[in-house]
Amino acid sequence: MKTKLLKSITGCFLFVCALASLIATMTLGTPATARAAADGGRVCSVGMLRGLYLWTFDGYENFGGNFVPKAVMQGLRFNGDGTTFNPFGTVNIGGTVIIDATGGVGTYTVAADCTGTLSITGAPTFNIYVGPGAQRVSTLETSPNPAGLGVSLGTATRLPGQ
Repeated sequence: MKTKLLKSITGCFLFVCALASLIATMTLGTPATARAAADGGRVCSVGMLRGLYLWTFDGYENFGGNFVPKAVMQGLRFNGDGTTFNPFGTVNIGGTVIIDATGGVGTYTVAADCTGTLSITGAPTFNIYVGPGAQRVSTLETSPNPAGLGVSLGTATRLPGQ
């Protein structure tokens, strides 16, 4: 009788453990699986960037071996075809406005994984990441510009109605 009761209790215990493990796996696995499907299902392209963005970035510029602070604020119009236009913009390096960036043009790429590049004619090149819905684009300077080697990090945010 004891052996039969022990087998029954052991069987119930193993069943409850298996059921608890299954529930824990499903509960913990569902959000990760859903996130992976949502992120993995997002495919980006050049055409998703269309409209006017306010692009701000700051960092440092190397002039004669001295790194001085820089700050940039400009409009960046993505045309949806891999080209850009700057309807307005100002570049401040070391506390002096040195460039009116109005009228600048450039090119950009966007890969399926939402990474890409941005190159403004006569200015630095940037690596970019396009956020969900193309509402924000993160930028990191990757090449020197004609004035000197620099570093900067910024964000372009789509303006309302664009």
